[in-house]
Amino acid sequence: MADKLKLAAAILLLLMGIAGFYVLAEQPMILRVLSVLAGAAAGISMAWFTEQGQRFFVFSQEAWGEAKKVAWPTRKETIQTTGAVFAFVLVMAVMLWIADKTLEWVFYDLILGWK
Repeated sequence: MADKLKLAAAILLLLMGIAGFYVLAEQPMILRVLSVLAGAAAGISMAWFTEQGQRFFVFSQEAWGEAKKVAWPTRKETIQTTGAVFAFVLVMAVMLWIADKTLEWVFYDLILGWK
């Protein structure tokens, strides 16, 4: 129950920061942005001390560790793969255009006799 209250308070703090952006409409933009950032920081710090916040922190650490294990492609591999995709798309576009024009000719000129 305490965790639910803390999460509700965290959401309320975040919403208060967002509301502050609109309440301070006549103030300089830096104050309005700081209001949102302060609300977000207060909400995150409140949510940090909940069970769900701790689970999210552990999950994000594990996700970051998994992202480090990924064998990311080199620049050369990325450019080659992108080139292959573009070439395939170009070939398919030409083939579909030819099929479309062929069917158009068959139906409109040969079968229906429309010119």
